[in-house]
Amino acid sequence: MEQLQYPRFTPEMKKTHKILIPNMAPVQFRILAAVMEQAGYTCELLENCGSQVSELGLKYVHNDTCYPALLVIGQFLDALASGKYDLDHTALIITQTGGGCRASNYIYLLRKALAKAGYGQVPVVSLNFSGLEKDSGFPLTLPLLRKLLAVIYYGDLLVALKAQTEPYEIEKGSAAAMQEKWLDTICRWVREDKGYSSHAMKIAMPKIAAEFAAIPVRRIPKVKVGVVGEIYVKYSPLGNNDLEKFLASQDCEVNLPGLMGFLQYCIYNPGETARLYGGGFLEKHVPTLALQFIESMEKVVIKVLKDNGYHAPLPFRELVKLADGIIGRGDKMGEGWLLTAEMIELVQAGYENIVCAQPFGCLPNHICGKGMINKIRELYPQANITPIDYDPSATRVNQENRIKLMLAVARERLGEQRAEEIPAPQEPEKQLSAVQSLTAAVQSRTQDSNHAKAMV
Repeated sequence: MEQLQYPRFTPEMKKTHKILIPNMAPVQFRILAAVMEQAGYTCELLENCGSQVSELGLKYVHNDTCYPALLVIGQFLDALASGKYDLDHTALIITQTGGGCRASNYIYLLRKALAKAGYGQVPVVSLNFSGLEKDSGFPLTLPLLRKLLAVIYYGDLLVALKAQTEPYEIEKGSAAAMQEKWLDTICRWVREDKGYSSHAMKIAMPKIAAEFAAIPVRRIPKVKVGVVGEIYVKYSPLGNNDLEKFLASQDCEVNLPGLMGFLQYCIYNPGETARLYGGGFLEKHVPTLALQFIESMEKVVIKVLKDNGYHAPLPFRELVKLADGIIGRGDKMGEGWLLTAEMIELVQAGYENIVCAQPFGCLPNHICGKGMINKIRELYPQANITPIDYDPSATRVNQENRIKLMLAVARERLGEQRAEEIPAPQEPEKQLSAVQSLTAAVQSRTQDSNHAKAMV
């Protein structure tokens, strides 16, 4: 079998090529683009959406392939066909998670699709932490890794603040404008090679949260919805048909667990694998040290949210424990045990209405997401979880109608809770007695006043 020949992204291409970035997490990836620009790369975050993206993906990728791969490849091909780019000086970047998930094969599917579509000269950069492509011209140095952590911290904070402010804002658009302001500011800091140190972030984050907390709001009870699932479909508006916007249009508060939780999960798993199945000293303890480093900033984010009256996620150490007795920590294909733990965390935090977004046919998510729903409902009867499949054949109308059914149950429960909080009306006899008592009290005070005047 002939091996596919493909161009490598060499260090020299850093000065000659523009790197196109697929838009998975819009807020976090926008700061990621600024990190790459500061490192000397020219890059662009793709915004092209529409039906032509999935159609192109279907044309060059088998329809049994993971839906996120189909969309990412379709988005790249659509961008290259737009005429906006010099194809001899354009490169693509894609993440690889490693492990048994189909996402590890995206890069090979992408290279094959590029060759078939006539873009064989376009190199693909692999962004991975597992050494899958050792000859890449995109080295992950320690300073760059530190900046990437800052990207996720800042992005997760901005997403959480906007999500918990926007549904209650008095002046519509205030939270979105505040997020845009701070996104521009953080990207400017990163390009100027500042703002990402621990000290700088500890100063900046309280300021960011305080400005969001100062936005005038009216806190009235609303349906709270959590969103979990496969990482691309969970975060990408292209992958989930603008799920967050749809939920906002239904007057809901949305909780989207942070991207940092997935990164911590990826760091944690190799150490757990070594403990479960055997491994060396470094395999067992390096992940622990890395997580301890991350925890120092995780504490800051949690404190900043709580100090300003916002809901904060659980520390990762506590999140891990939520899966105990329900799903094994050795279950780590795709989102694995993290998906189950996130659903439990959301239910415990009051976001018991949950959309579990998953690509159709994604075995890890069907097991760790849909497969755990009955067990979670058994433990938490208030859990109102709806799994939604996303793939080219699934229509947006059907997806949204299923979510509306879940929201109907949520609104009914919310109405019952509010009814319980309002005191029941008094019986007619008790109301009459109260009126008579009040009248007698008024008459008594009037008599006392007249008597005082007579004495004077």
